[in-house]
Amino acid sequence: MYIDVEGDPDRNFYYLIGLRLSRDGSPIQHSFWADDPASERTIWTDCLRILSSIDNPTLVHYGSYETAFFKHMRDRYSDCVPAFVDKLIAEAINLVSIICAHVYFPTYSNSLKEIGAYVGFRWSAASASGLNTLIWRSQFEQSQNAALKQKLITYNAEDCQALQMVAQTVWRVLDQTQAAQNATVDVSTLKREFPQRFGSVDFLLPEFKAINEAAYWDYQRNRVYIRTEGSRSKLYRRKGAKKSQVRPNRVVDVEDLRPDRCPRCEATLIYKWGTLSQTVYDLRFTNTGIKRWVVRFVFQRFICWRCKRPFQFYAQKPKYGTALFAYVLYQLFEMGVSQNAIAASLSRLFGLPFSRGGVNHLKEAAARKYRATYEDILRRIASGRVIHADETKAKVEGRDGYVWAFTSLEEVAFVYRATREAEFVHEMLGTFRGVLVSDFFSGYDSIPCAQQKCLIHLMRDINEDLRKHPFNQEMRQIAEAFACLLRPMVATVDRFGLKARHLRKHRPAVEKFFYALEKSDYQTDVAVAHRRRFEKNRNKLFTFLDCDGVPWNNNNAEHAIKAFARLRRSIGGTSTVKGMEDYLVLLSISETCKTKGADTLDLFLADDAGSFAART
Repeated sequence: MYIDVEGDPDRNFYYLIGLRLSRDGSPIQHSFWADDPASERTIWTDCLRILSSIDNPTLVHYGSYETAFFKHMRDRYSDCVPAFVDKLIAEAINLVSIICAHVYFPTYSNSLKEIGAYVGFRWSAASASGLNTLIWRSQFEQSQNAALKQKLITYNAEDCQALQMVAQTVWRVLDQTQAAQNATVDVSTLKREFPQRFGSVDFLLPEFKAINEAAYWDYQRNRVYIRTEGSRSKLYRRKGAKKSQVRPNRVVDVEDLRPDRCPRCEATLIYKWGTLSQTVYDLRFTNTGIKRWVVRFVFQRFICWRCKRPFQFYAQKPKYGTALFAYVLYQLFEMGVSQNAIAASLSRLFGLPFSRGGVNHLKEAAARKYRATYEDILRRIASGRVIHADETKAKVEGRDGYVWAFTSLEEVAFVYRATREAEFVHEMLGTFRGVLVSDFFSGYDSIPCAQQKCLIHLMRDINEDLRKHPFNQEMRQIAEAFACLLRPMVATVDRFGLKARHLRKHRPAVEKFFYALEKSDYQTDVAVAHRRRFEKNRNKLFTFLDCDGVPWNNNNAEHAIKAFARLRRSIGGTSTVKGMEDYLVLLSISETCKTKGADTLDLFLADDAGSFAART
């Protein structure tokens, strides 16, 4: 049996029930009409009388509206509900769930109107829609026009007929009958259009792999075309020729006096044993730009005539200068440039002999330099009064991992873990006695400290469910009550800041909100689920009313996560665990600088990590 119900969601009133069945091959349509809410019980009992006259009826409906109708009627008129109603509800077939899981119709949506039109059904009224039925019903109640009543009954009957046609089409498709195969296509039989995407192909035969590698663009131009066209060979030889050494801007002669004795054997006969040099690559920042700055240090080497062991007193300097470090880190974390692009720009714009590996080594050296500062930031966050926490996915060595962001009002720290398990958070915050601001991830719930759940997350979830159920009055009631509760709090924060002495006045409104929530008898699943969520987190939703400096949202951590998301795009999922940890050390430094209002480039130009830590 095919059923379609029409109702007025504003008044929670059902006024039309359509049932369609077949007997002896002929369709029979039943329509039960209620002129007013007082007649709702009558059409419900009439519908049950028809259903009880059929052995083991199975209802087919489109969407969850009809299932909700039966549940509401069962509870509303419990004194006249036969025993078979529960079985009828449990065995009812929602055609939408079957279509979404198994059948793809070439339509823009899975609405009954679009799919019904595709299978060949046409409604008599061109403007027929669920929204227009609300208008027609309102007009009928004002005018009692019989034509409007008949228009609604016809529309409901045609919905039942369209539902039957769509259902029969779906049954044929799922049964894979010959008639259905002529009109449908099994997607598993579709021929793949190769290639569908760029990327590496896993060849089963090594011969195929070798043949494929010989077709690479670089390989053909550097190997094949040169041999094919001799005129190209000089061009490629010039392109591949070894670059000349970078000319230094300055040469420093380190004057080391001849030592009095050998540092090893204490002999006094010491001779000069030639000169050595070291080149330090760096950049120089000016008011109008950046230029390359290369310094070559020339120093003496000595030899002991007794032990024949050469030695020098010159202390080797880092290969790359502080300004070059700062430039690379600025490009990585402020501008979101990839390592390959940084290496290419250093080579092309400044003529420095750089590769991606060189940039990566420089990043590793910088991470070692600032590791102690990073650990100090973590300690300061864990010993503070408020911590914001959030997490997101990160691709590392081809596998999914997680990056956690912990922030205070002035520090930001990122931590990588292979899973989303929150045990390490418990260890890190074991002595924390402040307020933890987070989303509704259950991993934070068992941390022994006061907590403030992000009300923005909760508001977005309520708004999304309200969008999905626009005619659910229970859901609208919850949304409006929560909005009326939260809006004055936000206004108080805007006026006085996060000060408990001004925010505590909203406590009575919170208690009133929860009291009304407990007394409400919600029937829809979505409303019941939100009530349970409010009750579960009752002690964690409005902590900010009693604590100074505690925000009602988790925007600090979300802002930090966005910074990592930008970095994640430039990394591209190719990093190792060690490389990701180095990235996060430096990203923590960079984001902490921004949070404190400091200039990241200036701070990276600091000569040592101790100076950097003092300035942050």
